[in-house]
Amino acid sequence: MSERNIIEYVTIANTGNTTDFGDLSASVKTLAGLSSATRGVVAGGYDGSNTINTIEYVTIANTGNGTDFGDLTVARNELAAASSSIRGTFAGGNESLSNVIDYITIASTGNASDFGDLLSQQYGIRGCSNAHGGIA
Repeated sequence: MSERNIIEYVTIANTGNTTDFGDLSASVKTLAGLSSATRGVVAGGYDGSNTINTIEYVTIANTGNGTDFGDLTVARNELAAASSSIRGTFAGGNESLSNVIDYITIASTGNASDFGDLLSQQYGIRGCSNAHGGIA
């Protein structure tokens, strides 16, 4: 898989192909994404030569490019993401086999804060969530 900066979307109510939404600030792969009802957020990844700590967001109601949100506490890729309608978490990652869990408040911008640690160092994990919280 090569690095890309493309953001695409589908209208879930209709069948069909993806449509261009905008671009991220850099071409990356193995990043993680989460959302609230109004904002989509992606973090981390690998840009072809470096693992990054960047967090970007888009406003779901409007197409456009990613906007700087802040930074993760530790640069990493192959991390998991989960969210409620208010808070998002990013866990694990493939930079020194991370056990770090970061959190953000989705409606605001700023750097991620330490949430705690996974029981063991993990990468390539995935997250899921409902309206109350998430698991990785």
